[in-house]
Amino acid sequence: MEFSIPETKPSELKAVDLPLDIIFEDKHLLALNKASGMIVHPGAGTGEDTLVHALLSHCKGGLSGIGGVERPGIVHRLDRETSGVMLVAKSDAAHRGLSEQFSERSLQKEYVALVSGSPTLLSGSIKKPIGRNPNHRHKMAVVEDGPGGRDAHTDWEVVEKFGSIATLVRCTIHTGRTHQIRVHLKSLGHVVLGDVVYGWKPDARLPKQPARVMLHAEHLVVTHPITGKQLDLRAPLPKDFSQTIAQLRKACIAPRVKKQAVAKPGCHPER
Repeated sequence: MEFSIPETKPSELKAVDLPLDIIFEDKHLLALNKASGMIVHPGAGTGEDTLVHALLSHCKGGLSGIGGVERPGIVHRLDRETSGVMLVAKSDAAHRGLSEQFSERSLQKEYVALVSGSPTLLSGSIKKPIGRNPNHRHKMAVVEDGPGGRDAHTDWEVVEKFGSIATLVRCTIHTGRTHQIRVHLKSLGHVVLGDVVYGWKPDARLPKQPARVMLHAEHLVVTHPITGKQLDLRAPLPKDFSQTIAQLRKACIAPRVKKQAVAKPGCHPER
């Protein structure tokens, strides 16, 4: 029996000039506000419109090679539909320093999410292990019994309630598991708006349904791996997120105006 082994060829990624919202940049690293819909790195079925393609153009090839030819400079990632702060390493030294902080959980990561319903508490801490969903391999799930679950810790607090329709919450994550916030919030009975993968369904009370998962990496505090200075990085809410909040406020106020009744409990900012 004879086998023919195909020739191994290096990956040739093309630099593509795509718009990037840069929050901070120096010769060692950059921080950007990733747009929803942008895939971080190439993979099966992706085109030449990933973040890596854009970074190759913006940085003129000056990116850390630790992540390999497919993921130059990529220290961590955000899901395709999640927007917000992302870090990119330009040098190997910066890549190692940032990776160490993620590994040691010494940086601060805060997200904001719009979830369905109204939590009975104003804040809480979720410590539930997360692993692959045994019935749907593309999904994650809380795995409290048996092997496969990895420790996961999310603190959350209410920012604003919109009656019984939805709630804006801020989440601080102490671990970085795949779909962590989405899975943890679902475990509380509050699915992230727009997250059809984890059970969200359109709400007739909203004239315009969210077109994506309403999750945004708003705030990241990290120590610069070369200079040692603290970087306090913030990404403003994208337009679609702000528009959904505005729509929720109107949907919450409308019944009160129609009935000329007292405001519903919780239909106002909590903080």
